[in-house]
Amino acid sequence: MKKVLLIALAGAAFSAAPAGAVTSATVRLTILHVVSGCHVWATETLTSLGAKTTLTVKPGTRLVIRPNCPMAFDFAQRSGPRLALGSPRTQPGTTRTIVFRRPGLYVLTVHNVQTPEEVGLQTLGATNTLTLTVRVRR
Repeated sequence: MKKVLLIALAGAAFSAAPAGAVTSATVRLTILHVVSGCHVWATETLTSLGAKTTLTVKPGTRLVIRPNCPMAFDFAQRSGPRLALGSPRTQPGTTRTIVFRRPGLYVLTVHNVQTPEEVGLQTLGATNTLTLTVRVRR
């Protein structure tokens, strides 16, 4: 019995995170196709958040964005500490991961590259420009 307890304690000690280690959260958003306005931000479970939304996160948070339609999107940072965005274009079937390392107020915009008609989608009204505001606070 003592051996089993000792092995369990040793395993727990080796699997525990090092002192001072902080796990970063991951937030997942979807670019959701809708009939009115073409696209909106949505949660991972496809709950609509609208064309403009704001998140408040802690430094180190990873944001994973996945389009759910056959369009390519161009991302641009409008304000805030510089982010490592890589290529501005996100292709259909891919995801984009952005890490917010520093506190600040970030504003990103997202434009669809093709028109809805070019990819066979139906929409009503003008096409939305998606805006995402991210507040990073300690």
